Amino acid sequence: MAEDITATCDKEVLVKIVKLAQTRKIKGIEGEWKDFLQSHDKKFGSSLSDPSRRSIDILAAFVKTITGEEDVKLITNLVKLHENYKSMEFLMKNSQHPESPEQKLVRLTMEHPEYLKRYSFPSYNEDWVITRVGKISKVLKSNAMVAVDCEMVLCQDGTEEVVKVCVVDQNMEVKLDKLVNPMKVVSDYRTDITGITEEDLKDVSCCLSDIQILLKKLLKPGMILVGHSLHNDLQALKIDHRRVIDTSFIFSFLDRPRHYSASLYDLCKLVLGFELRKEGAPHVCMDDARATMKLVLAKLEHGFDEPIAVPLKDDTPESDLTKLLIHKLPATVSLKELLKIFPDMDTVELQPFKTSKSNQSAFAIFKDPTWASKAFDMLDGELGEDSGGRPQKLVSVELKGGQNVSFFVRKMTSKEFPIILKKRLAQVEMKGECKRQKADKSNVCEHIKEIEQLQHKLQEKDQEIKSLQKILSSLTRKHGL
Repeated sequence: MAEDITATCDKEVLVKIVKLAQTRKIKGIEGEWKDFLQSHDKKFGSSLSDPSRRSIDILAAFVKTITGEEDVKLITNLVKLHENYKSMEFLMKNSQHPESPEQKLVRLTMEHPEYLKRYSFPSYNEDWVITRVGKISKVLKSNAMVAVDCEMVLCQDGTEEVVKVCVVDQNMEVKLDKLVNPMKVVSDYRTDITGITEEDLKDVSCCLSDIQILLKKLLKPGMILVGHSLHNDLQALKIDHRRVIDTSFIFSFLDRPRHYSASLYDLCKLVLGFELRKEGAPHVCMDDARATMKLVLAKLEHGFDEPIAVPLKDDTPESDLTKLLIHKLPATVSLKELLKIFPDMDTVELQPFKTSKSNQSAFAIFKDPTWASKAFDMLDGELGEDSGGRPQKLVSVELKGGQNVSFFVRKMTSKEFPIILKKRLAQVEMKGECKRQKADKSNVCEHIKEIEQLQHKLQEKDQEIKSLQKILSSLTRKHGL
């Protein structure tokens, strides 16, 4: 019953419950929120419907009228989520106990500028599992960690579903290694990335709810969950666990923006000194889970507090330099309507890249890198960078129906002059230098020939002068002069 829930709720959480009830059009015994106000407040009625401006008693009274089983479960989840937030907030700010190295990494994760945006889940929904943070005193004594990695496929309805889950503890012992049936029609197994085929899932009966039960047993109060870009895994698993370490958040990088995050592959090379997988090879879920845990253990042992130098890559395919990536584009927008953002580019081609339920992305392909760069420069939009330091612009366009949509257009390389073009320029300069050297050598040869000719003429003149001097001497003796 919702009446039991309200006993421990403060006004902040009651306001959240009522706002959720408004959004979901949840009805109590006396109707929706405005209906309730009409009958319980003769003075203002529903004219003052903002929950934050109502008393705690009015808010609690409305919540107590909600009796629907699914609605009560939704409210229970929201209360549990609020309690977890408060516990973690207290742990971060008010604890008098010394901070453990593991808790420091939890704090680094939560202080990252991208944390709130990426870890805000709709976990009050009925198909989500919310783990308990637990009592602060017990949490502070626990530094146990497990690392998780998932592989996801794209389903026909546009959602991404989990098909493989691996979990290891800090001793690298396997805690979970399961294939998962997505229970949906799969449109793309992404085998080149996941390494999973339709045949692999043929006789798999384990579903997401089974995985949630197994993970909930592992994620006891105080347990620290480790992952790389962990929010993606939690979103797919539909699990809200607050005490986390995200390895994409805990390292800093030289000459990179604060929100820059290196890939797991790059971090393994830069921090651990080994290659996670061969170039082009599919992911191995268990290897990725172990690599993530190794990164945390390396951070705990060696610190890595100084920014890590990330070498400029020169592995961008030359064909990619002719492209711009259009992403975070609403799935309802026709790609043809995007051509208007490139009004002077007659040769641009739009190629779909990835589609989800709500968003899509595409490549704008030009005839050469120069045209791609020129098209980006001409775009009217707010200039910024993505998490990899690549320049992108927030662009808006008006559709035929008058609707305005916004999306990002991004370059395929960092803002530094592309390495491939640098190499090409160097080659051109080298050729030019060789030509200059040849030209210089040719000029020197011509000058030498001229000098030799002049020297030869001087020698001839010297001979002539000597001959004339001999004649003059002979005439002088003959005439007795």
